[in-house]
Amino acid sequence: MPQNTTSRLSANRSSLRHKMRYLLRHPGGLLPYLRRAGRDGLLRVRHRGNHVGYYRAVMASDTARSPEAAVGGSPSQERWLAIGRMQFDYLVGHGLTPQDRMLEIGCGNLRAGWRFIDHLEPGHYYGIDISPDILIEAKKTLVRYGLQDKMPYLTAVQDLTFDFLPDAWFTVVHAHSVFSHSPLEVIDECLAHVGRVLAPGGKFDFTFDRTEAAEHQVLREDFYYRTETLIRLAERHGLTACFQDDWERLPHRQSKIRVTHRQLRGAEAGR
Repeated sequence: MPQNTTSRLSANRSSLRHKMRYLLRHPGGLLPYLRRAGRDGLLRVRHRGNHVGYYRAVMASDTARSPEAAVGGSPSQERWLAIGRMQFDYLVGHGLTPQDRMLEIGCGNLRAGWRFIDHLEPGHYYGIDISPDILIEAKKTLVRYGLQDKMPYLTAVQDLTFDFLPDAWFTVVHAHSVFSHSPLEVIDECLAHVGRVLAPGGKFDFTFDRTEAAEHQVLREDFYYRTETLIRLAERHGLTACFQDDWERLPHRQSKIRVTHRQLRGAEAGR
């Protein structure tokens, strides 16, 4: 494992030591961090005990400043396109066909979603997000790429129970940079219900911020989990979870797990 990867996986970003070392290397980051901490503190007070409401407010604030920065943390259009392309190429390389029926959790402003919509048959893409503000930007993305005839569904949600969606319908479920912003109870809710909407033989891919040290969070915005924690959580809900090693070779700082119904095991779950 490369040294920089080992260092990243062993870091505890919530510790004072880590924050001081980061600020010594990046002194220009102090004021942005303080502004973010102040804003997040106020939003946590307003939405006490309601993480979804809190993070919806974070997204509204970030989207108002820059829709691209709100999805992925970089205002660069080039980077926005590159990360979306990487997600798309990965799933196509793993067999995504135009006939698949896809649910994208946390679709955002369609960074990858516009490519999925273009690839899939009309009506085969369903994107959900907790942020109405970012879904307005998603509709602008549809118009920018001329994808109206693809008839995608874009819906704001309050939770991840998927109670308005049909049983065993989606052959592919996808969540990029969702669990990296979610406490364990939100992830548990998703895993408790995703099996119902996942078609037989379907797969659910999600990314997460991985740590091999103590699990931790920063400002209730960024959450870091050990792989085994999320695999055990999926198994509690009758699912099989498989760490995707090939994703680790791509230029992205998150890791990926694939979830399938329990009857698919071993090599089948990793395809």
